Amino acid sequence: MAGLTGALAALPAGLLLLAVFLLPALEASTLLGVVVPGETAVLVGGVFAHQGTLSLAAVMIAAVLGAVVGDTVGYAVGARIGPKLGTRMSGLRAEQLQRARGFVRRHGAPAVLLGRWVPVLRALVPIITGGSGLPYRSFAAYNVTGGAVWGVAVAGLGYLAAAAFGTATQVLGLAGAAVVVAFVLSAIGVVLVRRRRRGDDRRPEQSGR
Repeated sequence: MAGLTGALAALPAGLLLLAVFLLPALEASTLLGVVVPGETAVLVGGVFAHQGTLSLAAVMIAAVLGAVVGDTVGYAVGARIGPKLGTRMSGLRAEQLQRARGFVRRHGAPAVLLGRWVPVLRALVPIITGGSGLPYRSFAAYNVTGGAVWGVAVAGLGYLAAAAFGTATQVLGLAGAAVVVAFVLSAIGVVLVRRRRRGDDRRPEQSGR
């Protein structure tokens, strides 16, 4: 992922803005999001907006449009595949597909909004809802709302992260700021690992019921 971030950061402003649109758009429409989270480009775009290379409003708009368009295409693909969804998505791990299907069954249309905050679900939920027979009107309402909130929030997070790093650099110096960033990233990593372990521990319990 560090290589992707570096490649995005090396792009000219216009191409980076295009990537801010394309990566979220390709997440659900091509299932790229199972491998590459679309928020990577949006976060980088937010950082460059703080540096003045891009307009923050333009980054937010590109992210929102990419998210909404990508999920709409994913829904259309799912509706077209229909009952053949499982066989046509055989490249995915079975647990990923089962997790996404269970998520849609539990939450219905709101899964489109809720799943947007989890990378794998963000890629799979639109195509699964399309294949489930969920009316497009219900899907579209949550898709537009979720895409708008997600795009603005992730771009804003990148912008604020860059601002916080700049402030820390001024107060602590570059070395001190780097230590703070490393500590925060390590803490986030620990939280994510613990959450995943708790989820893995629950699966045997559920299967044994």
